[in-house]
Amino acid sequence: MFKALNALQIRVSLDEIEPAIWRRLVLPSHWNLEQLHLAIQAAFNWWNYHLHEFRIGGLRYGDVALLTEDAFDDDPRVFDSREVRLCDFERRATFTYIYDFGDNWRHTVSVEEFVALNTAPKHGACIEGARARPPEDVGGVSGYERFLEIMSDKSDPEYAETKRWCGGYFDPDWFDLTIVDKDVRNALRSNVRRRLHQPKPSSQRNKSEN
Repeated sequence: MFKALNALQIRVSLDEIEPAIWRRLVLPSHWNLEQLHLAIQAAFNWWNYHLHEFRIGGLRYGDVALLTEDAFDDDPRVFDSREVRLCDFERRATFTYIYDFGDNWRHTVSVEEFVALNTAPKHGACIEGARARPPEDVGGVSGYERFLEIMSDKSDPEYAETKRWCGGYFDPDWFDLTIVDKDVRNALRSNVRRRLHQPKPSSQRNKSEN
């Protein structure tokens, strides 16, 4: 019996950072770009404080009112992201998601395949990924590179303040599939709260409690 293609698998990776920071998601195919935005925010634990947009084929998609408020005359026209569904894309389609126009976090979104699950999914899932995303408001790629330099050198005059700023702990290689998958499954909840800082390993928690 033929099963409908009710989900799609995508890979989302942050541009200009090596080793790569990425997530592989399985999402309902009927979701629109605004729901994809929320899934990406959850997968990377971005705080959704800043403007965002999708760039697809030279066009912009997002919140039309917000994105056109400060637009220049030569900016591409903005289309409503709620009017584009994931099932509208073809397999292997690639486009860009930008979050925080100040830090300019550019993500490459790649549609890997459409899948037929036994039960149509009601929420998204993260099935794979690697590495922690940079701290929010760190200053873009160059700011993140400087942040890593400071955090790796306790003699740096900015070390103590930077460590406090990021919550006392940061591991660029951190990735916990159980935590990230739970975040993605709750991506569309209206009362969802993001972690302000990266979870500490048990050894670090024990030190801070003693």
